[in-house]
Amino acid sequence: MDNFFKRLSLTGIAVALSTAAYAADLPTPVIEHVPEIPAAAGGWYLRGDIGYKIYQAPDIKYGTLDFFDEDMDGTFMMGAGVGYKFNSHFRTDFTIDYEFPAEVSAKADCSSVCGSPGYSVEKADIDVWTFMLNGYVDIGTWNRITPYVGAGIGASYVTTSDITFANPDGSTGSYDGDSKWNFAWALMAGAAYDITPNLALDAGYRYLNIGDAHSAKFATAGQNTRIEYEDLQAHEFRIGARYTFNTAAAPVYYQPQGPISSNF
Repeated sequence: MDNFFKRLSLTGIAVALSTAAYAADLPTPVIEHVPEIPAAAGGWYLRGDIGYKIYQAPDIKYGTLDFFDEDMDGTFMMGAGVGYKFNSHFRTDFTIDYEFPAEVSAKADCSSVCGSPGYSVEKADIDVWTFMLNGYVDIGTWNRITPYVGAGIGASYVTTSDITFANPDGSTGSYDGDSKWNFAWALMAGAAYDITPNLALDAGYRYLNIGDAHSAKFATAGQNTRIEYEDLQAHEFRIGARYTFNTAAAPVYYQPQGPISSNF
């Protein structure tokens, strides 16, 4: 019986050694790793906006005559643009905005202009096209909401029209308007809400400085010059939508290099 157990033990040891030697001859298995492809953070986008502008009162003058009690009404605007999102935190776009005519009004001392005591009421309509190159920093996204800040530079095309006056003696009249180009700049802040990976609603504030406007040149009260509407500034409250293309990368498939071979 002892010999039987000794033989059985020796047989088990031999099988174990043989199995270990056979395993040593097998090639190391190759584990194919298929990495997860993250969604792309950027892409081209289109945007459209509507909003309301609240103007600060401009400075108005005609030659040496300074107007007083200046005021400028608010007005609506609309715009569109195309942009590119470079990554999760930086994007840029080019926008074109049009604002509907806003009425500006002021008073002028009539003793020097119309030769009678009191003041004349001067009015005009001003409309603006704005062309801006903007850059934005998207701060981060929480619950689909992404706050941002931005700045822009560009040009404004400002047109005056329907320039009228009403003197205290009841006489009225009008002057010709004119157009001019100005340097424009803006500061922005707001937040976007992601409805889908491609579509976002955008609500924001923009401070916009569009430069000056003027009338055509005319002569009155011994002067031959223009009415100048200086330092046109507006606070804009805007809402719009952005549609981003190619926000998700196409899946990449990896083919295995070949079956695992072994030497038997």
